Amino acid sequence: MMISTQTLVIFLTTCFFLSATPGPNMLSALSMGMRHGLSGAAWGGIGMCLSLGLLAGLSALGVGVLLKTSPLAFTIVKWAGVAYLTWLGIQAWRAPIRDAVGSVDDATATAGPDRRGQLGLLGQGLLITLSNPKALVFMAAFFPQFIDPQRPMAPQLTILVVTMLIIEFGWIMTYAVGGKGLALRLTGAAAQRWLNRMTGALLIGAGLLLAMASL
Repeated sequence: MMISTQTLVIFLTTCFFLSATPGPNMLSALSMGMRHGLSGAAWGGIGMCLSLGLLAGLSALGVGVLLKTSPLAFTIVKWAGVAYLTWLGIQAWRAPIRDAVGSVDDATATAGPDRRGQLGLLGQGLLITLSNPKALVFMAAFFPQFIDPQRPMAPQLTILVVTMLIIEFGWIMTYAVGGKGLALRLTGAAAQRWLNRMTGALLIGAGLLLAMASL
């Protein structure tokens, strides 16, 4: 076996609880579920997972260590991410009321976003995760603990990354289900306005969490 069963179980358990933590990814997933339904959140989640896979590859190449040793680079990436999440939050807060009758998410929940909307959410998910330098630094420190230097690294890293992405996507969709359930309970223009502000606040809150990240 490329990875011992004990190592894999420990890694799986650790990832399960770490992914469940309401950080920028999960708050964004909750927001997507509220505004775009499960289909839209799934596209955003795919973007987040693609970014995580890329960051895992970069960490294996030592980019995470490089970022950790360069406070300036870390700060630039971090504040770019904070600005992006805050901008998304302001856009959501100020979003127009689409329908004065019924739930905000009814149409989205049944039909889902169109092709352009899907790609937009995919790109949004990509940028949300890529703009979090803490994720790259974390992976650079986290993965080596589960790599056996006496075995080929590439197969081990592949197994660990795929396991992490499956768990991460599962939690993304769990948060999205919660967001969609909340949105479907809100009807009328006043409720929709409140929903817009709540999703905006969630995204701004994700930005604040990122702003508190440090080396």
